[in-house]
Amino acid sequence: MIDFVTLIEPTLEGLGYELVEVDYLVKTRMLRVFIDRPEGITLDDCTKVSHHLGRVFMVEELDYSRLEVSSPGLDRPLTRPAHFKRFVGSPVKIKLRRALNQRKLFTGVLEAYDEEHQRLRLNTEDLGQLEFEMSEIERVRLIPVFKAEKQR
Repeated sequence: MIDFVTLIEPTLEGLGYELVEVDYLVKTRMLRVFIDRPEGITLDDCTKVSHHLGRVFMVEELDYSRLEVSSPGLDRPLTRPAHFKRFVGSPVKIKLRRALNQRKLFTGVLEAYDEEHQRLRLNTEDLGQLEFEMSEIERVRLIPVFKAEKQR
């Protein structure tokens, strides 16, 4: 199977977008591509990227039945070192591959990411500071924070 990330990432960078995640559903041959940029993602961005990737995939003769391009959402996954560095100080939800003290889910503030040692540090309300090796983590997602409207 082709490495979709290797093909998609440079294409998106050339268009001014960041690749957040790629999901390929083997059974249905559906490809989901999640993109982002600092200004956020619009429907026009998704359409533009979808058309461009469709042409790239045609040239590469990739076998897929459907392509979906979308924003990662407010609870975006953090999947790469650059994501972890960018969102230090943000609230996150971490799901571990195996339970730690009979618990797989942890929430708190992403306090630090050590790329060299592949570890991240989380500051939780109930357990204080915790450190996890990236190999122990199944998924990390941002927890959306909504700022209260200013009173008039």
